[in-house]
Amino acid sequence: MKNSLTRNLGRLLMLLIVVLVASFAVTAWSGARTSATSVNIVNNSSRAIVNVYLSHVGADDWGGNQLGNATIGSGQSFNLTNVACDAQQIRVIGEDQDGCFVSTNVSCGQGSTWTITNDTSRDCGQ
Repeated sequence: MKNSLTRNLGRLLMLLIVVLVASFAVTAWSGARTSATSVNIVNNSSRAIVNVYLSHVGADDWGGNQLGNATIGSGQSFNLTNVACDAQQIRVIGEDQDGCFVSTNVSCGQGSTWTITNDTSRDCGQ
């Protein structure tokens, strides 16, 4: 009787371990679905772009400035490469020399070009 009880507890423990390991593996695998993308930012406006930020679409979780010390002058372009994506799209936000913001959403997993012109809608906080 005692031997049977020990065997059943051993099987139950083994089953519990298998379920926990499988659950952990599925969770880790589903969270690892990140991709990378690139964005070529073309500045065809008359204003310099002094900062570029990345965010999730629909969230206010901007990361750090992607340009470092660079500026995207009028008529210039800048290529962001290996931008990590953990969703279908990311938001790219540019800040011009006047402190106004322009933005666009780009699809992840494929290269995109974002052209900024004088007609691109700006958010100047007003």
